[in-house]
Amino acid sequence: MGLIDRAKNIIVQPKAEWSVIDTEPATVGGLYSGYVIPLSLVSVIAATLGMIIFGLSVPFLGNIRMPIGTALGGAAIRFVAGLVGIYVLALVIDALAPTFGGTKNSIQAFKVAAYSYTAAWVFGILAIIPALGIIGGLLGLYSLYLLYTGLPTLMKSPPEKALGYTVLVVIVGIILFFCIGYLVSVLGFGIPTGMPRTM
Repeated sequence: MGLIDRAKNIIVQPKAEWSVIDTEPATVGGLYSGYVIPLSLVSVIAATLGMIIFGLSVPFLGNIRMPIGTALGGAAIRFVAGLVGIYVLALVIDALAPTFGGTKNSIQAFKVAAYSYTAAWVFGILAIIPALGIIGGLLGLYSLYLLYTGLPTLMKSPPEKALGYTVLVVIVGIILFFCIGYLVSVLGFGIPTGMPRTM
């Protein structure tokens, strides 16, 4: 299935699409190259162009445009951190599966991590106009619902445990997200346009 059809289906009819995804053979490399990298790149490029072209309105400081070099450096860091974040989230999903009556399966966990991000990446395109970036961020929260619907299907956890599973994955994901952000800043690669999106 093509990238655009998959993205559309997972957003419009997630439960049906998760059932299709469940039976598909996949590899981590194939998911990265065929889905995660292209969608993540579009979102990062949109946000970067928005900061360069339009800038950001900051109270008391006015409109601030980011220099091209700074914007590109921040974009590269956000992009790489986002790829790492997906992998780490998959590890968390896999590790927590038995706690919620599910089955450990690293490929299925990576599928959940990768495809549940779809809404955040797709709606992240709105960040090309920074004023719309907030709307894109809010619409991107639909990724939480995608995670919630994907966990029982792919990780084989009972549906009644899906909410607890989702909440714990999100909490651990947020903690890891801030740890990655802190590590990036300690290494001297501060992210000027905000942290990379995880969920």
